[in-house]
Amino acid sequence: MEIIINGQSQELNGPISVGDLLSQLFPEPAKGIAVAINHAVVPKTDWPARQLQSNDHVTLITATQGG
Repeated sequence: MEIIINGQSQELNGPISVGDLLSQLFPEPAKGIAVAINHAVVPKTDWPARQLQSNDHVTLITATQGG
């Protein structure tokens, strides 16, 4: 299954939830992350159950500190 993450194609094996994808991408528990799929924000409470579909466009935004 192919999805697009922040504009880059990514090949995944089988169905995967947003929560599982984030666990693969960020081995440490991630904080300050926002997720949108096909331009719709996905609340953090929905990440474990929200399944990705082929050709989904996923946008990941991480908060950073700075001045």
